[in-house]
Amino acid sequence: MNKLDENFWSERYSTQQTGWDVGMPSRPIREYTDGLENKNIRILIPGCGNAYEAEYLSEKGFTNIDLLDISTELMNQLEYKFKDDPNINLINRDFFSYNPETKYDMIFEQTFFCALDPVLRENYAEKMSELLNPDGRLAGVLFDRDFEFKGPPFGGSEEEYRKLFRKYFDIKILDKCYNSIPEREGTEVFINFVNKQK
Repeated sequence: MNKLDENFWSERYSTQQTGWDVGMPSRPIREYTDGLENKNIRILIPGCGNAYEAEYLSEKGFTNIDLLDISTELMNQLEYKFKDDPNINLINRDFFSYNPETKYDMIFEQTFFCALDPVLRENYAEKMSELLNPDGRLAGVLFDRDFEFKGPPFGGSEEEYRKLFRKYFDIKILDKCYNSIPEREGTEVFINFVNKQK
């Protein structure tokens, strides 16, 4: 398997090998955020990709959005894209070494988990909990399928996710998405987890 490091991801963005990119905000995340009333919550989107969700959140009036990604090439592109948006802050860093002074109220998951080597999944769950305030939420979309090729993306199952996350989170929602885009219909679950860490 390729080493999934900064060079790997920057190469993908510089050559536009971004097959996971659907060109718009995730519909499940978009509809979930439409129900959020507090526009000042502190939000993190790790492994943010082209950050369509962040763009949507900013347009909806959310004022405190951090985008985190390991790819310098991507961050350069996003710096230009969001240069006039005061609601969005860019952080070019590895997720697992990121230790902000202030924790988050909400973290959105959108095709980041599936991009990580599966051996890192326990570390991912623990790190997400560490980054969130007590009762902070991890919400978003995970694949509920296997892939016939070597990842990324890497698949998973609802059963696996329950076992993985229940140590760190209260699982409020872990259900099949009813509002996926047609290309992903039946292959996604929506998650809404509340941090157990106090």
